Amino acid sequence: MKILIAEDDVMTRVILQEMLADVGTTHGAENGREAIEIFTQALKDRDPFDLVCLDIMMPEMNGQDALLKIRKIEEDLGVIPEYQVKVIMITALSDPENIRKAKEEGHCEAYMTKPVKMDQLIEQIKKLGLVVSYSF
Repeated sequence: MKILIAEDDVMTRVILQEMLADVGTTHGAENGREAIEIFTQALKDRDPFDLVCLDIMMPEMNGQDALLKIRKIEEDLGVIPEYQVKVIMITALSDPENIRKAKEEGHCEAYMTKPVKMDQLIEQIKKLGLVVSYSF
């Protein structure tokens, strides 16, 4: 599995990459703009990501805007919904408006609040059908 983690906090990004190292190859991005560039290049290289973890509050481009751009890129390329990248929004914000916006407007598959626990993250990935089994 190929995973993109967009998180502006270096320590959080490194921790998420370490958590997911056993389930896939991880790539990091410092902000939404960089995530879009990496995501687009992977599509051009015909080596797309299976999972994108997006922080909502990032500089240059926030996670909500990055998610909308990701979905627009997929739509423009004719990627059917079943083959679109799975997206988990990971943020310190747990208010209902952010959750609604991420799920309804951006069509993310899951929403997690920080601090992220490994067992909960792996469980979300299992629910998305990306990891069948995993032992801690």
